Amino acid sequence: MQISVKALALTAGVFLGGSTCFIACVNLVNPSYGGEYLAAMSSVYPGFEHARTMQSVSIGTLYGLVDGAFAGFLFAWIYNALVSRLQ
Repeated sequence: MQISVKALALTAGVFLGGSTCFIACVNLVNPSYGGEYLAAMSSVYPGFEHARTMQSVSIGTLYGLVDGAFAGFLFAWIYNALVSRLQ
């Protein structure tokens, strides 16, 4: 059974981008929430700083969308390649 590469890429992108946006927005209201996660993301994504601003939230969300979509695409592509070889 094949996985839809496009569907998994979109799903993973929305999930990672949405969760990063949610954590960053809650962090704007409650600075103790998600600080370690945002610090880890700022060490991975160039230009994203844990600055607690809407600009930082937007940049982190975009990075999450792109990173999640790429990871979902790669996962589905590798999965489909392995399934076709094992059948």
